[in-house]
Amino acid sequence: MAPTIQEQFRNAMYDIGERLRAVPIDMADKPWREGGWTRKEIVGHLLDSAANNRQRFVRAAIDGSYAGPIYAQDAWVAMHGYAKLPWQTLLEWWDVEHEILASVVDHIPEARMDALCTVGDDAPVTLQFLIEDYITHQLWHLKQITAA
Repeated sequence: MAPTIQEQFRNAMYDIGERLRAVPIDMADKPWREGGWTRKEIVGHLLDSAANNRQRFVRAAIDGSYAGPIYAQDAWVAMHGYAKLPWQTLLEWWDVEHEILASVVDHIPEARMDALCTVGDDAPVTLQFLIEDYITHQLWHLKQITAA
């Protein structure tokens, strides 16, 4: 039997968290590429993404649909000052944010997985797609964080 979306989400977040904690602290302040965000800023971006997606997931699950703004990622990362925060603090926040988000995903009724969600001017997608895309997004940025 295939794992549920809830199991997929929890398993992915557990694996990502383990890999984040394995990143050497001396890499935290280094940009993943020239001109790019530092690893701290990427983790901060992932925190922002968790906060934005929690709103989307909860509202779609409760209301049966979601329509809301895009996320101005550069402005959010700058506003939070992630580059100046301790690496360990960011990793601890990542763990907490993703435990909260996993709990939300655990409590979404199966009937709401087809709720339509519109982010900014993008075409509507299902809530399940948003959840699956969130996992993909985390994995994409994990590649940047762990790049040599």
